Amino acid sequence: MRVFVIAGEPSGDALGAALMAALKTLEPGVMFSGIGGAAMAGQGLASRFPMSELSVMGLAEILPKYLHLKRRIRETARAILHAAPDLVVTIDSPDFCLRVLAQARAANPALRTVHYVAPTVWAWRPGRAARMARVVDHVLALFPFEPPYMRAAGMSCDFVGHPVVAEPVATPRQARAFRTAHAIPARAPVLLVLPGSRGGEIERLAPRFGAALARVLAQRRDARLVVPTVAAQAGRLRALIADWPGAPPIVLDAATTGPADKRAAFGAANAALAASGTVSLELAAARVPMLIAYDFNPLTRFLVRRLVRLDSATLVNLVSGTRAVPECLLSDCTPDCIAGKLDRVLDDEGARAAQFAAMDLTMDRLGRGMDPPGLRAARSILGWYRGGPAQPLHLAENTLGG
Repeated sequence: MRVFVIAGEPSGDALGAALMAALKTLEPGVMFSGIGGAAMAGQGLASRFPMSELSVMGLAEILPKYLHLKRRIRETARAILHAAPDLVVTIDSPDFCLRVLAQARAANPALRTVHYVAPTVWAWRPGRAARMARVVDHVLALFPFEPPYMRAAGMSCDFVGHPVVAEPVATPRQARAFRTAHAIPARAPVLLVLPGSRGGEIERLAPRFGAALARVLAQRRDARLVVPTVAAQAGRLRALIADWPGAPPIVLDAATTGPADKRAAFGAANAALAASGTVSLELAAARVPMLIAYDFNPLTRFLVRRLVRLDSATLVNLVSGTRAVPECLLSDCTPDCIAGKLDRVLDDEGARAAQFAAMDLTMDRLGRGMDPPGLRAARSILGWYRGGPAQPLHLAENTLGG
């Protein structure tokens, strides 16, 4: 079997690597080509160009790179046609991946396609599911409430579990060792601060987080801040948090400290202040009470206000069906809102207990205790692939020559 696989973000790279490993176990001799990052390279993928070129988010961030991304879409579609794979698996990054599939399938209507990570049509852009069905046959969903949306649009879809449930968490001994290594007293509060993984969001959120933390730490002078970050943003982040309050923050640069240190920090933490995103699920898995705060650039914020149909942006709230995790979003993403709600996360035992209950329910609903998501995804793909013809096609215009 020949599989062309595309990932455009670090999270997609991790999903792709787990899927590739499982497919190699279940389908010996499978061959891969496509686009991915370091994790997928570890499974034998030679990426056609650096995945980092695709890791952009938000309209204002994409516009300056539009022509380059358009060229990469065209190149990738042509690469699919040249490779003539048995199937194409695209992972998240729908703005890139679905455009690639539209062009490739217009030239080859028999192409069989799988998309891993259902777009959030339940949150906004509900018409995307119908457009997606023109180029996608089968969907692998991370959340249990997503398959009905995909099936209603004409695609087959399986819930395969979220990868967070398969990740290890720190033991109490590892958490104590983290405190000892950084000379943090046993009773001193440890506050995780996670202002995002992209340059734009870090620049927007870090100053607001810092102003809020000055107020929170004024009453907690023994508290220590721990700031995990990705390697690509470590230098920028250090510059932005240089004037944050308290002792110098402990910056965990993924390039030098590794995932074990991050897990230990999560295990040692009393609370977290985090940007919106999948990090809320990582915190939930580690049972760290949190406040979620986020804002976009002004143009994207304007669009979000008009398109988003939900009253929460936090995955723990959405999966659990609660609103246990507090938020400071968009125009409420201010130092005043953040400081006030973060104080409650740290001090209100009832609010913390409600978060713990919501976290446990979330992990159960995402597949905790079941087979690893990568294995479930591979079984879903193979079962669908062997089970019959693809869904009826609605062909897009052929733009490969554009």
